[in-house]
Amino acid sequence: MITLQAPSSKSVSHRMLIAAALAEGESRVSNALASADLERTRTILQTAGADMDDLGCGDWRVRGMEGGPRGGTPELPADCFVSESGTTCRLLSAVLAAGSGAFRIHGAERMHERPIGALTDVLSELGAEIAFENRPGFPPMVIQSRGLRGGRVSLRVDESSQYLSGLLLAAPFCSRELCVTLTGSKAVSWPYVGLTLQAMEDFGIAFRVEQLSGESWQAVLWKELTSVKPGEVRITVQPGKYRSGEYRVEGDWSGASYLLAAGAVGRKPVLVTGLRADSLQGDRVMLDLLRAMGASVAVREDGIQVSPSRLHGIDVDMGDCPDLVPTIAMIAAFAEGVTRIRNIAHLRIKECDRLSACAAELARIGVKVEEAEDSLTICGCGPASPSVPAGTVFRTSNDHRMAMSCALFGLVPGNVVEVDDPSVVRKSFPEFWNVWRKLA
Repeated sequence: MITLQAPSSKSVSHRMLIAAALAEGESRVSNALASADLERTRTILQTAGADMDDLGCGDWRVRGMEGGPRGGTPELPADCFVSESGTTCRLLSAVLAAGSGAFRIHGAERMHERPIGALTDVLSELGAEIAFENRPGFPPMVIQSRGLRGGRVSLRVDESSQYLSGLLLAAPFCSRELCVTLTGSKAVSWPYVGLTLQAMEDFGIAFRVEQLSGESWQAVLWKELTSVKPGEVRITVQPGKYRSGEYRVEGDWSGASYLLAAGAVGRKPVLVTGLRADSLQGDRVMLDLLRAMGASVAVREDGIQVSPSRLHGIDVDMGDCPDLVPTIAMIAAFAEGVTRIRNIAHLRIKECDRLSACAAELARIGVKVEEAEDSLTICGCGPASPSVPAGTVFRTSNDHRMAMSCALFGLVPGNVVEVDDPSVVRKSFPEFWNVWRKLA
């Protein structure tokens, strides 16, 4: 058996560092992920007034902002370069809008193609002045902040849950309570909102989650909401102060998905340590997906063990766990029969168009795949296992999750996996290739 350590949670690291930076006084955040995305978040928080000291081994001492984020002048706005981090862009756009001064938010070329209009429309309604430099509803943009008013707003959540998470993190700085009603055609990635609410609760922020029952709103236990319907859920956040303290980031189910998948399709059982089986992370559903495909999964006191198994295809809605789609798509190539992954149109506005990218890389090694507007259908190779032709170079499309998921094909004896940009994993799992070598 091969034992591997899960990386720290990227999603939780973002939220805890933001909350600590917004708290008055000194906090300590331990086991935070060291990655390119987190570097961008930390740098922008420091630009806005927080002090952050690297204590080593993922531990950070954070002295929070006094009075909220502080920007520059309209002539010289604070420079907020998000690079390729959608999480940084969406969460901090809202948080900075709740502060004072001007902030210029811009990133890499792909980031300027990813929409943010659903969030900025609401921020404008709450009092922020937003000027787009090129295309309305897309970065780069300058936010002129004078604080947010609060009140009642509606927010579309069919493109990204990060719009809502950013608004919730900013809400305690509103001049009065903020009530957000979820709208749109559907609610995607709801479990990530749960991570935001957990961070806010940990840092002492009061909020109320309500669900529509008939014609009246009823308070519900937010941790029991596994999915929501637009128009039927609203969240109210009271003005307040984030509470400084000591906080620890848990292991990352998204990053661990590749390691768990290796246990299912490789030659040896894999034990992944550092994960919470009761985590609120939506990608904990990886266990259910592996079991549904026939994998041998055991939850142990010291970690999650997955052993090689004969796998079969499944039909699954993955709207709430988009980061797992590349992993499951590649596992599907090892399975017998057909796998259909549904409700994933929002993956087209990730670091790349992940539907097209997954389909292209599977087709590159001869796996039959059908791409639709919001789904992928994959015909697995079964016991024969997918074969990588000599000289094949997988295209990462500048997407960390494409690189890590394609690595699974290298677990087949005789296959050699080469990707066009191995360094792209810096975005979320910088040590990935060093960890992956242990599977050889």
